[in-house]
Amino acid sequence: MTDIKQTVVEKFKSRQALIGIVGLGYVGLPLMLRYNAIGFNVLGIDIDDAKVDKLNAGQSYIEHIPAANIAKARQSGFEATTDFTRVSECDALILCVPTPLNKYREPDMSFVINTTDALKPYLRAGQVVSLESTTYPGTTEEELLPRVQEGGLVVGENIYLVYSPEREDPGNPNFETRTIPKVIGGHTPQCLEVGVALYEQAIDQVVQVSSTKAAEMTKLLENIHRAVNIGLVNEMKIVADRMGIDIFEVVDAAATKPFGFTPYYPGPGLGGHCIPIDPFYLTWKAREYGLHTRFIELSGEVNQAMPEYVLGKLMDGLNEAGKALKGSRILVLGIAYKKNVDDMRESPSVEIMELIEAKGGVVAYSDPHVPEFPKMREHHFELSSEPLTAENLASFDAVVLATDHDKFDYALIEAKAKLVVDSRGKYRTPAAHIIKA
Repeated sequence: MTDIKQTVVEKFKSRQALIGIVGLGYVGLPLMLRYNAIGFNVLGIDIDDAKVDKLNAGQSYIEHIPAANIAKARQSGFEATTDFTRVSECDALILCVPTPLNKYREPDMSFVINTTDALKPYLRAGQVVSLESTTYPGTTEEELLPRVQEGGLVVGENIYLVYSPEREDPGNPNFETRTIPKVIGGHTPQCLEVGVALYEQAIDQVVQVSSTKAAEMTKLLENIHRAVNIGLVNEMKIVADRMGIDIFEVVDAAATKPFGFTPYYPGPGLGGHCIPIDPFYLTWKAREYGLHTRFIELSGEVNQAMPEYVLGKLMDGLNEAGKALKGSRILVLGIAYKKNVDDMRESPSVEIMELIEAKGGVVAYSDPHVPEFPKMREHHFELSSEPLTAENLASFDAVVLATDHDKFDYALIEAKAKLVVDSRGKYRTPAAHIIKA
């Protein structure tokens, strides 16, 4: 038992191990680049042929990851494949697959379960399996453990199972994969030891917790903390607006307090693959224990109502100009879920576009990071990004600032747009034709 564990640990420490990363998206790709940069051979496994072909050709499909980085990795021990039989070659299998919600706002575990089932026949002694996907406490024990052990392997003795949640923040220049501390929990102490050996090579600080459940709950608390505080400030925005107070001025002033306050800023709703989704994982699991997570559900309600609030402000502005939304041409600025990235997942901008269209508005968008509206699971627009020229801006009845990319020319927007609905507080001393939303 000790021999297997020691052999695996030594393989990671000497960087002789082959790292397998399953799911090559916003989480998997940066992790691949980090392991590759420090001398590991990395095998990327994905079910998407197009992604695998692009990566093997040294191309990138994520804006903030340059193709040059992929090409360099290809020359130094990185390969992508759709062939799951190659799982047996890997010493570590790091699962970075999506965990969305279904239409009933319940966890959709199909990606995690199907991926684990696909790995199952090719697992062998001496491997460590790490789940990074955000999920409810108990997933690693309930879903992965029995599947990993199905073929006769024993977790903690000859194969190792850990949970270590991803903490990527795309587009944030202050943090990268290496510098973001990594939380890890093992199914057994032996599992934890092997998991730490895997991650401490690549990450500056590894934070150990007592179990996979504790690690799963840690990730949820981080994102619930954010969701609840954004819900709070979104509610405060509505109150402040009624009272004629600028909420951004208030948050900035409160943020000068050097203790006991963390600034959160309001917006048009929550986006991304974490904050709008993860709280509902805990809500769903808590029901099993007869608990009702009121804070989480309340903040979810407030945040989900924000696109409707922005729509109301748009209709008010058009009304002041003697126009109806029906038949008006509306330009939505920024459709990625946050500034300076091309990630569209759960973007509130898309919901705003759908609300405008449902009311009879003619919708268009401009986003320097998203030249074509992508194919999405639930939303569909046959649109391309509009150029932000003086003439084009003037041709729309209103523009809705939904995502405040740095690439936008805000002075030009202010000068040429007939009506601006600002959901990001970009215009702090707004002119008469700018409405705060």
